[in-house]
Amino acid sequence: MSRIKYYIFVFLVLIASRTFPQNSIEGDVTLEENKITVHIENAESEAKKGNYYDAIDALKKALLTAESIQNKKQQGIILSKIASHQYNIGDVNNANSNITKAINVQSEIDDKVNLSISRYTKGLVYLYQKDYSNALDYFKSARNIFEEEELNDLIAEVTLSQAEVNIGLKNFSEAKSLLEKTIILSKKNELTKLESKALLKSAYIALEENNLDKALSLAIEGTKLAQEANTLEILSASYELQSTIYSKKGNYKLANDNLKLFIKAKDSIIEFNNVHLSLDKKAKSIIEDKDAVIKHQEEELNQKNEDSNLSRLTTILSVALITILSLLTLSLYKNNNIRLKTNNMLYRKNEELLTEKERAEIAAKTKANFLSTVTHELRTPLYAVTGLTNMLLEENPKPEQMQHLKSLKFSGDYLLTFINDILQINKIEANKVELDPEIFNFKNKVENVIAALNNSALDNNITIHFEYDKNLPETFNGDQLKISQILINLIGNSIKFTKDGDIWVRVTKLDKKNKNYSVRLEVEDNGIGITKEKQDNMFESFSQGSVQINRKYGGTGLGLSIVKGLVDILKGKIYLKSELGQGTSFFIEIPLQEAEEVKEVKKKNYAKDISELDLSNVKVLVVEDNKINQMITKKILTKMNLACDLIDNGEDAVEMVKENNYEIVLMDIHMPGISGLEATKRIRSFDKEQTIFALTAVTLEDKMHEFDEAGFDDIISKPFKQEDFEKKLYSALTKSTSSTSV
Repeated sequence: MSRIKYYIFVFLVLIASRTFPQNSIEGDVTLEENKITVHIENAESEAKKGNYYDAIDALKKALLTAESIQNKKQQGIILSKIASHQYNIGDVNNANSNITKAINVQSEIDDKVNLSISRYTKGLVYLYQKDYSNALDYFKSARNIFEEEELNDLIAEVTLSQAEVNIGLKNFSEAKSLLEKTIILSKKNELTKLESKALLKSAYIALEENNLDKALSLAIEGTKLAQEANTLEILSASYELQSTIYSKKGNYKLANDNLKLFIKAKDSIIEFNNVHLSLDKKAKSIIEDKDAVIKHQEEELNQKNEDSNLSRLTTILSVALITILSLLTLSLYKNNNIRLKTNNMLYRKNEELLTEKERAEIAAKTKANFLSTVTHELRTPLYAVTGLTNMLLEENPKPEQMQHLKSLKFSGDYLLTFINDILQINKIEANKVELDPEIFNFKNKVENVIAALNNSALDNNITIHFEYDKNLPETFNGDQLKISQILINLIGNSIKFTKDGDIWVRVTKLDKKNKNYSVRLEVEDNGIGITKEKQDNMFESFSQGSVQINRKYGGTGLGLSIVKGLVDILKGKIYLKSELGQGTSFFIEIPLQEAEEVKEVKKKNYAKDISELDLSNVKVLVVEDNKINQMITKKILTKMNLACDLIDNGEDAVEMVKENNYEIVLMDIHMPGISGLEATKRIRSFDKEQTIFALTAVTLEDKMHEFDEAGFDDIISKPFKQEDFEKKLYSALTKSTSSTSV
């Protein structure tokens, strides 16, 4: 029995040594990469001749070499090229399979440019399948990268493809716009073939819109370019289109002439395809693959024949082993099929995830742009509302008008708060809020917030109680602005939902390590309370107890969401306890570092300081197209004894700065003609020292770099706080007067 085992062992070693020879990796990697380059060049040469099957064969050889040296980048590029050629010969299923593989390989190694080319090919496959939605998604994502890398030829191609999608969707208006862009890009980059395609597509749209003269003009121009490019497919399509147009116009002779030219071109295409894309070529490609398999099997058979002198026992064992191997092969075959199906499913899922990621990125950009636009459109008229209201309140209105004006001011302030809350949420979600630590007196800060909100509390017959832990120092180094925002929101929330009651604000020490403290802020009230089911989502945006509560007590439902975001930024935590009808307690735990006490700086009165300056020769230029905003800004400056000129467009502003000496220019951004950004750039071309402030309703940080690049000295957001406006003017004026005296 042991002898039989020995024979089995010897046979297995023999079979293994002959069936699975060890592949030695010889040669330099550079040599293999040169082989890849040669195969790709051969493929490109064959493709130019129209020999797509030969091109695909050359690329398959290149792919095998790339896989042998594990060159992922070349694998992705080659798979993408194979898919492109398969698409050209109408083998869409294999093209789809290979382009999906290419996308997955290129995504894995983050080959951005080549990935965008593959995604463009994937979009063409979807376009062929009339899956217009996915086609557009892939074209858009590819175009973004093409534009970043300034790949002008590819930008023109993808623009034409986007136009074709819109033609398929019958969205002719968008298609015409895209075709015009394609024609401009093609002319600029001398892409005659692409320009002729775009002209013929434009002619097709004109024909669909029954504008026969325009359709004919475009078709003739496209045909001339197709003749220059010597492209049979485009010529064939152009002759067919002209024949249709002439037929509709009633010119049957020219319609017939173009029909003959169409048939002649079509025959040439068929003749060309018979030579280069015939079934023989396709069969040859398949046979060559089969021949390789047969050759390998013959080599194995010859090897087996050489070992025919093995004993009968070896033969019996061979049969047994072959049977076992056959069963294993069958099992492996089934498992391989299952694995292939699973891989294909994973490829599709991965592809869907990539598409969803890009859609999410596009949605985020769209959201940011939408917020920027809406913010500007809301804050600009709000500047007029708050400005006019403040003016009227300062001009001794009649007693019966006072209440109306106060109501108007309250509404304006409420709307501004709501806009600022939305922007704050957007900044928190985009991780654009940063810590700004400074030394401050914690106890005084809380007392100041309570004092500011005390009038609102008294209106609701509420008493606010404040308790500060004696074991806690008063001076810390931290972000006092964010702590103030948290307190204002929490105490304001308690005031809103409490009537004839009490609010307790407590600050206590939780822990201490050296000078690092863990501090708890507690805001407790005996108001209406919160139900258990509503407590879980109280920190989500636009979340309140109910619609009835929203209408009865007011508010936007953003306050607690902002608090949660700010607490996270401060690396703290927040939680609440509440019972319906009994009241609510909010707890904030944040880390703070003890600091040495600093002397409080007396608040400056900038309006008074400005009035003490010599303003006899000081002049301000206000560039603003909105007449109401002009009036308000002029009124504010006049009260500060500052003379000003008003201008309503950017072109005149540039000329005014050239001809006059202004200490300050207040420049609006959105104006007819050139924008404030462009006007500032022009001023900076001849005057680097002029002080220019952007007076704008745009506040999103994404736009701030544009102001810096344009050359603004500072930004004043509308509607602005009077104190901030005065402070910036004072700083600019003192700088101007000091430089003049020197």
